[in-house]
Amino acid sequence: MRTLTTSAHLQADTTARVTVFDPTPEDEGFVSLRVGGEFVDLALIARPGTADALRALACAAEEAASALDRIAETASDGAA
Repeated sequence: MRTLTTSAHLQADTTARVTVFDPTPEDEGFVSLRVGGEFVDLALIARPGTADALRALACAAEEAASALDRIAETASDGAA
């Protein structure tokens, strides 16, 4: 991945969408994974051979979501 650091807060209405750009005679094709909201839209472009990087990102997102679930459970138990 090329280096870029930025920050944006996810909201409950944040959207994610995948667009597949099929191969053409001039290009091998790619996939665009867009995550966005009202003011920020992040597009990740993945070419063939980068599926493992997307899978790692998906695993990290699932881990983060599980951590948020645990935080919410703790808060609802009155511990936070």
